[in-house]
Amino acid sequence: MKNQLLKFITCGSVDDGKSTLIGHMLYDAKLIFADQKKALEMDSKLGSADGQLDYSLLLDGLMAEREQGITIDVAYRYFSTKKRSFIVADTPGHEEYTRNMAVGASFASLAVILTDASQGVLIQTKRHARICAMMGIRHFVFAVNKMDLVHYEKDRFEKIKKDIKVLMSEFEYETLQIIPVSAKNGDNVTEKSEKMPWYKKETLLACLENIQINEEQEDASFLLPIQRVCRPNHTFRGFQGEIAAGSVGVGDKVVALPSGEEAHVRAIYSGTKQVEKASGGAAVNIQLDREIDISRGCVLAKEPTCHVGSMFEADLLWMDDERLIRGKNYLLKIGTQTVPATVMNIQYRIDVNTGTEVPADSITKNEIAHCEISVGSRIVFDLFANSRELGSLILIDRITNMTSACGVVKKILSRDNNLTWHTMDINRRLREAQLGQKAKTIWLTGLSGAGKSTIANALEKKLFAMGRHTMLLDGDNVRMGLNRDLGFTESDRIENIRRIAEVARLMNDAGLIVITAFISPTRLDRRSAREIIGKDFVEVYINTPLAVCEKRDTKGLYQKARRGEIAYFTGITSAYEPPEQAQLCLDTSVLSPEECVDRILEQIMES
Repeated sequence: MKNQLLKFITCGSVDDGKSTLIGHMLYDAKLIFADQKKALEMDSKLGSADGQLDYSLLLDGLMAEREQGITIDVAYRYFSTKKRSFIVADTPGHEEYTRNMAVGASFASLAVILTDASQGVLIQTKRHARICAMMGIRHFVFAVNKMDLVHYEKDRFEKIKKDIKVLMSEFEYETLQIIPVSAKNGDNVTEKSEKMPWYKKETLLACLENIQINEEQEDASFLLPIQRVCRPNHTFRGFQGEIAAGSVGVGDKVVALPSGEEAHVRAIYSGTKQVEKASGGAAVNIQLDREIDISRGCVLAKEPTCHVGSMFEADLLWMDDERLIRGKNYLLKIGTQTVPATVMNIQYRIDVNTGTEVPADSITKNEIAHCEISVGSRIVFDLFANSRELGSLILIDRITNMTSACGVVKKILSRDNNLTWHTMDINRRLREAQLGQKAKTIWLTGLSGAGKSTIANALEKKLFAMGRHTMLLDGDNVRMGLNRDLGFTESDRIENIRRIAEVARLMNDAGLIVITAFISPTRLDRRSAREIIGKDFVEVYINTPLAVCEKRDTKGLYQKARRGEIAYFTGITSAYEPPEQAQLCLDTSVLSPEECVDRILEQIMES
């Protein structure tokens, strides 16, 4: 027990006293240096109204934190007692910084959740408990703080204790301890309080020193997510990473996932030293006895129990200011793999207050949702309950590169496991040769009235006259058939573009030149279409000014949108994001349809 490191998080609602509690613990247990003690005393005199020590200053390091009296960022602190070593993540309580709290929870084995004795269990307390449980924390200590404000009353503590037990009944946990404290006065922090003789159990520090947490799985199978392929010269090829579970030795047979190829371990390096065996947590460089296809994101395993697939259900904590909607595309990072992914469906959101499952079409910041996720290629993953490394994930916004969500895999969807892509004898190359052309998708994008359909029609006639085989997909025509079930909400528009891209890809496989005329207003949707269709995607931006588009509007749609009669109308009530790297940019207020067609033909004939 003496050498076991305990990683824990402090969390709870804003101003519950998290930083003060840990600061007082460090101060009373004499776990700070003399210069830190002196600085604390001087800073407290400058910042405190009554001259008392402000223990939170030991952890609140940002100037903004000291000015506002709140924690903003996660403060990590290492300290050690005679019994144990600790790393504590002191996290913010304000709802605006919930994402920072989730970061702290992701590394911890135990959560110290504070509640204000004068206020009881608040919504943010419930949210933090739910996030900790979602992140796999199974040991909880609730510190009922500010007992001095309620005159150390036992009845008040017992009521809050009952509320906490009701809250925790929703979650799976191994240990739960509830301790009445006063972080400001030090009651039950490191020493038993004489003001609460009715409390007979351990102090907070004693609880943290004595709790037994066993995270090691002795029978866990070897698992190594590959971070890097090491090629210092032509004779050496090693696979580097940190062993996530189990152990491996020279001579062991391993399987490379997702390919399923097998090999034996020829050598293991720890740094520059060659070793015979390595276990979980070790950073290693492994050589195999034969050449197999392995790159970053692959996994080496001995007896793999993880899954290879492309669909699963996950609980997500949404962190983005932009709401989550069905069909939106992100980058997903799980293990060492980063792949495109789409949130196919939002099954429900979880009410933070009651824990009930509520139907939802979209999710806003700090909400938790249960979603179906599909990734762009087969990856290696597992249930979070089985593997933290292969069961935890983040979603990254593909435009801003910001982390939009963190989450955990809750259910494996095996739909794709029952499907196999059949490679036919008559393939795309043979069809192109028979038709005497190179299949492409010419994707015309721009505002309504910009001239997309006119140009598309003229382009197809020109190609037809040249003996080319084509198919024109027009926005209105497709919505009257294939996509007649879709409306014009953001999620429906995303699905509209996805379906069109899939159809265009199939037609390209048939050897056809596909021409599409769709507003497709967002860069992300067009990027997703490009990824579905592949290298033969040609983006043409019909960059006609809005005023010109409105003058051409024979249907009167722009006027209706300006009167508020049409919702989600691009250019008026819904934004259009111009392409950043379109192969062509054409302005039909300057160029005639024939000139536009000639420029498109020049582009596709050259490529």
